[in-house]
Amino acid sequence: MVCVHCRSDTQVINSRLQKKANQVWRRRKCGTCGAIFSSREVAQYELVWLVRSNKALQPFNRDKLLLSIYASCQHRPSALSDASALTETVINKLLFNATAGVLEAPAIAQTVQVALNRFDKAASVHYQAFHRK
Repeated sequence: MVCVHCRSDTQVINSRLQKKANQVWRRRKCGTCGAIFSSREVAQYELVWLVRSNKALQPFNRDKLLLSIYASCQHRPSALSDASALTETVINKLLFNATAGVLEAPAIAQTVQVALNRFDKAASVHYQAFHRK
């Protein structure tokens, strides 16, 4: 990775796995200007996962998942931050459901339903009304 200040090569001086967010945090140091900064590596599920819906395969879309959860959480004062956190929770749960990179749409809906049910019953009911099997 290049330095954000002078665009020279950097060296990793510390690295930690963030299990909860399924990402890697790295502390980097520039060999030229000496700047120290942090970076995060996150998997791009849009390039890896496919979703099977009505026998058709389409790329996984994190934003679509976020918007569907946000629509169910709109009654909450912190709807956007709640929806973002719930989206990350659902994606972490889906890591175990992806078989050969393919997720079934009903499995995604079921995972969201369980997460919302534990978090907010009203949001769960709203989500279920729009995502019936």
